[in-house]
Amino acid sequence: MKKNIGNADRIIRTLLAIVIAVLFFTKVLTGTFGIILLVVAGIFVITSVFSICPIYMPLGIVTTKKK
Repeated sequence: MKKNIGNADRIIRTLLAIVIAVLFFTKVLTGTFGIILLVVAGIFVITSVFSICPIYMPLGIVTTKKK
C-alpha cells in the first residue's frame, strides 16, 4: 500500500493518542466513552506507525509531501 500520511499528521495522531491514554489511565475519561476513545487512540497509533490511513484512501486525501 502507498503511504498517505505525512510527518505532521503522524505527530498529531501520536500526540492525541498519548493525551487520550493519559486521560483514560488517570480516570478522567471513564466508562464506555473512555473505552471508545482508547480504541480510537490505538487506531491513531497503528495508522501513525504504518503511515497509512484507510479512511483517507477512498476520499483521495494524501498528506505526504510530493516528490
